[in-house]
Amino acid sequence: MLEYLWLVPAIPLIGSLILVLSQGKLPELPAAIVGAGSIGLAFLVALLAGMEFLSSGDVAYTQHLWTWMAVGGFSADFNLYLDGVALVMMLVITGIGFLIHVYATGYMHDDPSFARFFSYMNLFVSAMLILVLGDNLLLLFMGWEGVGLCSYLLIGFWYTDTYNGYCARKAFVITRVGDASMALGLFLLYTSVHTINIQDAMGVAQQQWTVSSSVANWVTLLLLGGAVGKSAQLPLQTWLPDAMAGPTPISALIHAATMVTAGVYLIARTHVLYEMAPSVQYLVGLIGAITLLMAGFTALTQSDIKKVLAFSTMSQIGYMFLALGVGAYSSAIFHLMTHAFFKALLFLTAGSIILAMHHEQNIFKMGGLRKDLPWSHALFLIGTIALVALPPTSGFFSKEEILGSALMHEDGGFLLWLFGIAGAFMTGLYSFRLYFLVFWGKKTHDGHEVMGLHLQGPLVILAILALVGGWIVIPVAAVFPHGEEHHVPLFYQAIMLALPILGTLTAYFVFVQQRVDVKALAGEGFGARLHHFWRTQWGMDWLYDQVFAKPYATLARINKNDFIDSIYNGTARFAVLMHSLVSDTQTGQLRWYAITLASGVLLLVTIGVLV
Repeated sequence: MLEYLWLVPAIPLIGSLILVLSQGKLPELPAAIVGAGSIGLAFLVALLAGMEFLSSGDVAYTQHLWTWMAVGGFSADFNLYLDGVALVMMLVITGIGFLIHVYATGYMHDDPSFARFFSYMNLFVSAMLILVLGDNLLLLFMGWEGVGLCSYLLIGFWYTDTYNGYCARKAFVITRVGDASMALGLFLLYTSVHTINIQDAMGVAQQQWTVSSSVANWVTLLLLGGAVGKSAQLPLQTWLPDAMAGPTPISALIHAATMVTAGVYLIARTHVLYEMAPSVQYLVGLIGAITLLMAGFTALTQSDIKKVLAFSTMSQIGYMFLALGVGAYSSAIFHLMTHAFFKALLFLTAGSIILAMHHEQNIFKMGGLRKDLPWSHALFLIGTIALVALPPTSGFFSKEEILGSALMHEDGGFLLWLFGIAGAFMTGLYSFRLYFLVFWGKKTHDGHEVMGLHLQGPLVILAILALVGGWIVIPVAAVFPHGEEHHVPLFYQAIMLALPILGTLTAYFVFVQQRVDVKALAGEGFGARLHHFWRTQWGMDWLYDQVFAKPYATLARINKNDFIDSIYNGTARFAVLMHSLVSDTQTGQLRWYAITLASGVLLLVTIGVLV
């Protein structure tokens, strides 16, 4: 089946084209079959190809499709590259993507733009697959930009609401900043190694660069700019909560299986370059550590169920960046996979809760729903304990690997470990705050469980994966030959296990037994200011407004008449003036023409005589 690897990104693309060409006239059932079925078929091909790849024992497989372009001495092939990392990403994208698509067929039922929704979703999955399977920088960047375009279309899917359009533009603009940085990094990398093939580029860099050289630092820094943009890490993280404006299946797809993991994949794929720039690699871990803690405090102050989950995604991606920063690449990919399981479960279950509550998303208007929504309650609880990384869920295994790798890392790892365990406490606190406020406490509104195989079936599968997914062995040893085998002292293991539990118990005492008056604490004085600071993402949007938006708007007002255009407008006005002067001489009178001609001849003769 390896020769059919090209079908994995092609099938979703074909599905998208069918839905687009139908111009929205395709009935809901055929559109659902094309939309969800194409992803399911792509997953089946990916699974069969992956099984053949693993049985072959090969380190990597390259499939040449065609030569994309050849200009002078430059050529770019359309090749697909499959190794252990690409295999994990491919199966996560198609497998989790398929479950989200099936769920979406029920969630988007009766939406007038049903077919358009799935055309965007299919294109999104296809672009993400090209990103992870492309063997060269050009293909990777094409998939990277395709994902950015589709995220804009999906976040602003309900475009009649101006707020949704604003959120889509915000995500598009902020991620474009990162994309510009990434493009510069790719240009610099190509001018240094003279190849766009990713594996060849890393090999040449390893041979020609010296550790911590300026070219190594600059290339990795610029690529890091692209990674923090796509994966919503500091300082380009503010777009992610606004991405909740899209339908809930979009939130699950962006946050669990596709877009936000692209930055993690990019750094893991180019890990050799980062090993040549150890200071930048440590910066990757530091950015992740700070982001995971910032996002945890912010999640603690949110009232929108989807935004709490959005900030938790930001925090969990921070753990992946932390792992990359200490060289624990396989742990980062492992957590990427387990996170896809429980985060897709949480988002889709949140979607069911929102449907049951008649599209209410404010957690303070829920409460006591464990009796009205027993099915959603059980599923959400499974996702929550996996997110908090309580044993023996999948999140426990992957997060413990990351924290253990950070602890045993010699250069600055202990600091990152401290950030990580603090984030583990915060994860327990904000995750169970969300759970307790939604399912416990005082009941404010009635809810009715929304049932259906297409809605509940994917949730059951995701719940099983969230519970047992930690036992899956990912085949990345050949890609990252230096494994992260660590023997963490028992004392530190106890701390790593105790802090999430402590966060959970704190949430219980505060939000169920109400031992602390949260409203009074955050209602006035320093507590109110701190609450506002955390709620507004530590003032990041305000900072962007002050540093970038307002100065730009001021310059625009100063230059409202556009000085540059005035030059061209002046040229045009001068031409019009000269035309009017010349046209005045065209009277149509023969005597005037004769006098003008004679005067001209006389002038020429005079000039000739005098000169």
